[in-house]
Amino acid sequence: MEEKNKIVVFQDKKIRRIWYNQEWFFSVVDVVEALTDSSNSRRYWSDLKRQIEETEGFELYEKIVQLKLESSDGKKYATDCANTENMFRIIQSIPSKKAEPFKRWLAKVGYERIQEIENPELGQDRIKEYYELKGYPKEWIDKRLRGIAIRQELTEEWSKRGVEEKREYAILTNEISKATFGVGIHDHKGIKGLDSKFKNQNLRDHMTDLELIFNMLGEASTTEITKKKDAQGFVENKSVAKEGGKIAGDARKKLEQKTEESVVCEKNYLHTTNKKRKKLK
Repeated sequence: MEEKNKIVVFQDKKIRRIWYNQEWFFSVVDVVEALTDSSNSRRYWSDLKRQIEETEGFELYEKIVQLKLESSDGKKYATDCANTENMFRIIQSIPSKKAEPFKRWLAKVGYERIQEIENPELGQDRIKEYYELKGYPKEWIDKRLRGIAIRQELTEEWSKRGVEEKREYAILTNEISKATFGVGIHDHKGIKGLDSKFKNQNLRDHMTDLELIFNMLGEASTTEITKKKDAQGFVENKSVAKEGGKIAGDARKKLEQKTEESVVCEKNYLHTTNKKRKKLK
């Protein structure tokens, strides 16, 4: 869900945002493009910035923060960003029929995260509603929500210990998966018939109850060992990821011996589209 939070959409236009100093900051260039449909939104923003500073005496350099946002090439670049309050001020200087609906939209997406911090249950309620609308069973949703919380605790530990986001997170997660299920994430997706080209086909959203349980065990074990060993940096945390995953993997193997059935299976939720379709494929 965190990756999804970094991009929001207004009338088919993607707006990048980042959580900074306990509030959302939005890419000004993205907002300009959404409101003006300009073929050169960077140039438009450059001219607008100069105009605002010269004619209105609004010291933008004090309000704009340069933060690293991911570009279309997958790399992160310093980008002019503004919080909700200052973005409202900038929007006032853009002649656009979309300005008023955009302000209402901005007020909503800029405030929702603050609400969730003050009351974490709101964030869980939104996620729960998302899965209910797609037709997932209640028991499955409960496990999925618990798994999200366990995953968040693990990534917070990685963040504090010098593990870099994106690539290193993916590698460590894959190590846990291999040790837990005996297959990496890519192969696990293949078994379930998921296509890696589609970003919305999140493996966890297609796990069975048992797969979710063992996945949680692997990540929760990794978190506890990470704390106990005070693992620092990517190399140490990679070793811990294997240890945490092995605990879940050993438990999985014992269950498989008793049931004579593989926990990793082809079952998925690809065809679950509404509340009436609550059974696995």
